[in-house]
Amino acid sequence: MRQDGFRPEEIDTSRPHPARIYDYLLGGKDNYEVDQRAGDELAEAAPEVRIGLQANRAFLQRAVRYVVGHGVRQILDIGTGLPTSPNVHEVAQEVAPDVRVAYVDNDPIVKVHGDALLSRFGTTGIVLGDVRDPQAILDDPEVREIIDFGQPVAVLLVALLHFLTEAEKPEDVVATLHEALPAGSYLVLSHATGDFADRTDAQAIYCRATATLNLRARAEIERFFAGFELVEPGLAQAPFWRPDGPPPPRSEEIGFYGGVARKTA
Repeated sequence: MRQDGFRPEEIDTSRPHPARIYDYLLGGKDNYEVDQRAGDELAEAAPEVRIGLQANRAFLQRAVRYVVGHGVRQILDIGTGLPTSPNVHEVAQEVAPDVRVAYVDNDPIVKVHGDALLSRFGTTGIVLGDVRDPQAILDDPEVREIIDFGQPVAVLLVALLHFLTEAEKPEDVVATLHEALPAGSYLVLSHATGDFADRTDAQAIYCRATATLNLRARAEIERFFAGFELVEPGLAQAPFWRPDGPPPPRSEEIGFYGGVARKTA
């Protein structure tokens, strides 16, 4: 029987999934033994991974506060991952209670947990979708029930594009989203990098997962902001993007860049 748009056998628990590895490394419980093994191997290969993921999560929260504080009342969070409190809608609605949030993820398990969490929120929902097909996300009727693309939208691509290979054309993905957004919209993006350490061993772990890890240098990540205007301080290591307190220890080791940019025309 098909439920919520997928069949139970479509849930692949034989290989690690990035969302579930992320959940495990953040101390969550919505993961399987295969994800835990991959997470432990990742932490051995890249000792800063846990503080890096925490820094990425903190960047996400600061970025959401920034865009909502600058007037955005709609958020499209693609590749949302498993719910981790505070979630995007919780952060956003603390600033402005009328913010609407559409979550998108390609993992049916994420959707099941999201549905359970969001069932009481009329202005928030989650749909199955894959960033590799951005037009399908933009056209999804459930997304359009929440998001009005005639008004400014903040698109979140947080810790996501590094799971796309060059053959999957991540620049074209962002360009398609950019084209759909009106002026005054924002792009919030973070991306893993090997700029601060050799992370070949960490990449190898993801070769056994449902998506590969494709580390990119700063200049390669900046190209994703084509057509947007980066806000200060531009693309920065995640802990140093508009910090609201002292950066955590070892922040200079963290292999995540983060940036927020506005579409001005």
